[in-house]
Amino acid sequence: MPPGGRTGGGDPREATTPSSPAHRPRPLCDYALLADGERGALLGPEGDLVWLCVPGWADPAVFCELIGGAGAFQVCPEDPWRVSEGSYRDGSLIWTGHWTLADSVIECQDALAVPADAHRAVLLRRIRAVRGTAVVTVRLTARGGYGADPPLVPHRTGPDTWEAGRGVLRERLRGLGDARLAATGALTARLTVPEGERRDLVLELSDRPLGPPVPPDEAWRATDAHWNAAVPDCTALPAARDVRRAYAVLSGLTSPRTGAMVAAATTSLPEHAGSERDYDYRYAWLRDQCYAGLAVAAQGPHPLTDAAVRVATARVLADGDRLRPAYRVDGGPVPDESTLPLSGYPGAADRVGNRAGAQFQLDSYGEILELLAAAARQDRLDRDGVRAAHTAVAALRANWSRPEAGLWELAPAWWTHSRLAAVCGLQAAARDIRTHGADRWRELADTILAETRRRCTHPSGRWQRAADDPRPDAALLRPLASSAWPAGAPLLDATRRAVERELGDDGFVYRFHSDDATELGGAEGAFLLCGFFMSAACRAEGRPVAAARWFERTRAATGPAGLFSEEFDVDRRRLRGNLPQAFVHALLLENAVRTASVPGGVRGVRGARGSAGVVRHAR
Repeated sequence: MPPGGRTGGGDPREATTPSSPAHRPRPLCDYALLADGERGALLGPEGDLVWLCVPGWADPAVFCELIGGAGAFQVCPEDPWRVSEGSYRDGSLIWTGHWTLADSVIECQDALAVPADAHRAVLLRRIRAVRGTAVVTVRLTARGGYGADPPLVPHRTGPDTWEAGRGVLRERLRGLGDARLAATGALTARLTVPEGERRDLVLELSDRPLGPPVPPDEAWRATDAHWNAAVPDCTALPAARDVRRAYAVLSGLTSPRTGAMVAAATTSLPEHAGSERDYDYRYAWLRDQCYAGLAVAAQGPHPLTDAAVRVATARVLADGDRLRPAYRVDGGPVPDESTLPLSGYPGAADRVGNRAGAQFQLDSYGEILELLAAAARQDRLDRDGVRAAHTAVAALRANWSRPEAGLWELAPAWWTHSRLAAVCGLQAAARDIRTHGADRWRELADTILAETRRRCTHPSGRWQRAADDPRPDAALLRPLASSAWPAGAPLLDATRRAVERELGDDGFVYRFHSDDATELGGAEGAFLLCGFFMSAACRAEGRPVAAARWFERTRAATGPAGLFSEEFDVDRRRLRGNLPQAFVHALLLENAVRTASVPGGVRGVRGARGSAGVVRHAR
């Protein structure tokens, strides 16, 4: 199908191209996330679920209107004269849409049911007539293959049950009585709910035969219990509600089956309109999950850290010095990039797969070693984890001087950040993992640091971006603010000041100067991750007021749902890139914990370095 091509009427069983999406694209800040660890859905402000992949994260979408395909599940008031709002239940990914109309107030509570099934998605939608009679419309169209497959055409199998199947895909909707089947395959209905009453809709989508249906009340109770257990109490932390939301987002993006965490729930949401900078982030980046595991570990033991350690250990032991930066959630390789024949979210092309999956990124080993060290401090590192540490050190020893793609996944070069991340990882592992040979790990860290200082120190007395690039890079703030950064090592203050002076704008931080833009913001937005890096660096310098200022400015870069994307357009106050971005939520969490852990927030990143809880056995 050519871009923008659509199909009109006819027999829906014979349709081969998507019909015109009924969804009108919204700014990214208007969407909310529903997730259960195995997949995620994006929900618009008008009750329209316009993105969902089944059965898993990187499988083809069955709801694809977000990026110009077909397929959606919408529940919204019939009257268009309304104000649309919504919010998450604190510490969960249960969203309640709220509509105020001239003579009624309507709510719809939405969630992906948890605990999750790897093959079956269960969408829960509970309509409530808060004031007056609720009159809502329902629209359901599911199509496999990113909307390119013929639609699933439901047929009635019970008083309020509709079922459909095509190929391996199965669908069952419960709670809907009378409905109409359109020529396009869409199932539509009009529901009336009396004041004070509610109506449950339950949609199941699976690549296997559907089992017995779960009663809605039972599914809601299990979902409530899951989120109550998954998200800890954060009342002692600054921005406690945002921190609990960060826990919920990280939990929702982490597979309970494999432990792997996807970088984001979506693909092809543009970082800069018309720039071809739109990517598929539905894969598990090891670095991103290390950030999440380290952030959570800062508050205490938690299953998210255990999952990160398990995934990092398995991948390092399996691949050694051939470690990939990203994997599928099941541990398989990320497919190469290809395009879809869809119109795309405005300003973007539609891509699936990611070329970064085949890169070599040295800093991943450093972040993994810091994560394993954090697990050791909590006495949660097993013998396989110790073996993984030895394997990661061996890979660093063999490859630390090799040009590589680095954090920003660019052309291979001698990136300074990657070497400094390796130094921090080696120092942390030598300090906290009790095993033979740890002294040699410190020696390797000293060797890398000395050579990096020789090659990457700017004449002004700060770190520069790469051996052959004198410009600053906000990524350098991450290792410099680490508790594992060698005590007394120079250049933090000068590097931080250069990043603030050259890459800061209106309280936000850009990652570096783009080669194809003459001014900040010309080629991409401010990087929210870097704003939290700056906050951590200020705290490491003993500047708590500045740290708080950067923290508060960066955490404000969200919409009503409180979700972060990767970038933020400072001029237009818009989110840019895939949604939600896991590592940004992780750094918000970590900064909040570090700020609260030290009186006054001074040097919170450089907390106590006690050896309690380290591993007592050798490899």
